[in-house]
Amino acid sequence: MVLAALWASTMFCYLYCDYFELYTPGKLQGMLEGRMGSGTVSEGVLAGVSLMMAIPSLLVALSLLLPAGLCRWTNLVFGAAFTVLMAWLALQDHWLFYRGFAALEAALTATVVVQAWRWPRRADDAGAARMPGR
Repeated sequence: MVLAALWASTMFCYLYCDYFELYTPGKLQGMLEGRMGSGTVSEGVLAGVSLMMAIPSLLVALSLLLPAGLCRWTNLVFGAAFTVLMAWLALQDHWLFYRGFAALEAALTATVVVQAWRWPRRADDAGAARMPGR
């Protein structure tokens, strides 16, 4: 349950950060003109961003539903990937709120990695109900 809660918290941070970003000067006008970040909006770009955001959304449920071993490795891989991504994004924007949210998101996903790493390697090392993060 800990991992699911961490992913849910991460998703709320994504949502609020993106919402607050709508209030930055020029953001809405850029959206109306088909710009996203430093590029042009296309079907491929939107599909890629959608996939990127679907992963943490699915990890909320998958952290509760996957078998322990698969859950552990899934959270290690995606937790590490999103930690690196969010840390990189924290350095890209000059808006303080954006950097703050990106740092918070990186801390949350780094905590996912730590929790998943600390799991027992075998089911007989600890009962599934007592595994950290479940």
